[in-house]
Amino acid sequence: MAKLRFMGANRTVTGSRHMLEVDGKRILVDCGMFQGKKENRLKNWDPFPVDPGDVDHLLFTHAHIDHTGYFPRFHRNGFAGNAHCTHASYDLIEILLRDSAYLQEEDAAWANKKGFSKHRPALPLYTIEDAENALKCFVGHHYGESLFIDNLRIKFKDAGHILGSSFIEIRRKDQDHSRKIVFSGDIGRPEKPLLRPPTQAYNVDYLVLESTYGNRRHEVTRPPEEALAQIINESVERGGVLVIPAFAVGRTQTLLYVIRDLEDQGKIPELNVFVDSPMGIDALKVFRKHISDLDLQSRVETFEGKKLFHPKRLKICRSRDESKSINAYKSRSIIISSSGMVTGGRILHHLAARLPDEKNTILFIGYQAEGTRGRAILEGKSEVKFHGRYVPVRAQIESVSGYSGHADYNEILAWLMGFNYAPKKTFLVHGEEKASEAMAEKIRSMFGWKVVIPSFGDTYEIDF
Repeated sequence: MAKLRFMGANRTVTGSRHMLEVDGKRILVDCGMFQGKKENRLKNWDPFPVDPGDVDHLLFTHAHIDHTGYFPRFHRNGFAGNAHCTHASYDLIEILLRDSAYLQEEDAAWANKKGFSKHRPALPLYTIEDAENALKCFVGHHYGESLFIDNLRIKFKDAGHILGSSFIEIRRKDQDHSRKIVFSGDIGRPEKPLLRPPTQAYNVDYLVLESTYGNRRHEVTRPPEEALAQIINESVERGGVLVIPAFAVGRTQTLLYVIRDLEDQGKIPELNVFVDSPMGIDALKVFRKHISDLDLQSRVETFEGKKLFHPKRLKICRSRDESKSINAYKSRSIIISSSGMVTGGRILHHLAARLPDEKNTILFIGYQAEGTRGRAILEGKSEVKFHGRYVPVRAQIESVSGYSGHADYNEILAWLMGFNYAPKKTFLVHGEEKASEAMAEKIRSMFGWKVVIPSFGDTYEIDF
């Protein structure tokens, strides 16, 4: 028997942390930071449910902070093993963790300067030094490569969510039986630009499955590229600036690819396109390095000499002065800046400046978690708080769901349909409570599988 313990992303969409205990080994899958609602964020400061020094191995499904962002603190508090992921994930994790640490130090310094934190002094969750030390223990792997830990064989399979993303197969084989558990991470979409569709999983005995969109479908009545082109053209006609909060890793690169393609087709005019995210700029280099991990269409275009991520008037803004210079542009411009849920970073300053003007447009192209500024703006709040002050929302608010990196419930069900037999048990994680419950009911009614929704701290014995 083995134990499966859930320590994050339970009935919420952040803080993914799942631990498998087998043959005296403790293997942690993902080590994410809690984001969104204050009650969730405060969990980052709680002691980890197990001593990090007692965890033997760590496996990462992909680079996003809600799956990796707690790791520098976890490492500082005693983890001494290796952390495993795909090669592309490591290149992105290196960028994300350094950036996360920098932003936390910067936000703490800003809070201390302005005095809007109740803590004296405000402290970061971890420092840049902590992140640098944590990065030293990573080991990169190719998709499909076997990693052996005693009787366990571990493989990373392409999940199609972001560059380098994977679902993780752990297979245990001894003289008596063979068992496989799969941790889905975040499952991507079948026809997303740049990325390959999720690889099909087989012979799965236990499944830990995300349920972010368990109660929603991506209502795409027309191709998202057409919707984006219309919003861009309407922004030009309105005489304002289009601001797009976008995750620095994945969404930013997809946007650049699509905007470049729309320009090439003549569907939008050539506009100033600002990428104002040092992390997004660094991630661009990673995408260019790992073209071989992209879909066939992207590789063909590369052979044809196209610069996949380069609109004609692309402007890279790495320094603060370059970021501030964007304020001078009042029209015919697109600003792409992180974070995607407006939880921190340079996007805060752009939205604080642009939201009060009705000529401007704010476009959301991804999921906005409960408790984030992005969710508040999208739900129609008349004002939103930035750095201790409330800013009125008068700009045009738009949303295009077709660029979400998460499969909706139909797409997940289609992936599950490809399983060659029913798992003994499916555990739903990484979804708000209503989404997980809806996903559970759909899986039970369609496939007749046994499905449970773990709560934080729940432990299950499994025949593994």
